[in-house]
Amino acid sequence: MVNTFSRRRLLVAAASALALSACSDSPQAFKAIDITGADYATGFSLTDHNGQKRTLADFQGKAVVIFFGFTQCPDVCPTSMTEMAEAKRLLGPDGDRVQGLFLSVDPERDTPEVMKQYVTNFDPSFLALYAAPGELEAVAKSFKVYYKKVEGKTPTSYTMDHSAGSYVYDPQGRIRLYHRYGSGAQSLADDLKILLQG
Repeated sequence: MVNTFSRRRLLVAAASALALSACSDSPQAFKAIDITGADYATGFSLTDHNGQKRTLADFQGKAVVIFFGFTQCPDVCPTSMTEMAEAKRLLGPDGDRVQGLFLSVDPERDTPEVMKQYVTNFDPSFLALYAAPGELEAVAKSFKVYYKKVEGKTPTSYTMDHSAGSYVYDPQGRIRLYHRYGSGAQSLADDLKILLQG
């Protein structure tokens, strides 16, 4: 008798759980860190490698991915930029609605010409943004990005320590995601697909 009653309660509980899961039309979860509504990384006004002033408004209708790095970075930066380009490719025709941006934390060596050659190697549509040494500090602070010069054996052989991750904006120009370094191109592509459908 107790066994039958217990079994009946379990069946009712299971049926209720199934009904609830079928009714809940919850949105697909992002793979990156959802920072929708954050009060940082809300925008920029910087010059691109072609000498044109750029803001998020220029990319209205596109999902924007921005990464802070430097062109002489040996591993993190090329890996992140390759992921960004691959994610764009994985989206097929929708990839045309993705804008990749690279913001240098090494304005001493990363001239617009150097950056143009660097970013277009990953994807011809990608743009590099330049912040003069004086404005870089303020931009990095507004994005909560860390960077620090690490002296080398010669004055020009220094390297840069910096945050490794990308910020992702939806087609309306709102900050939405923080894509962690090494999360993979497929993960980024899946998140971009959701934002482009929204």
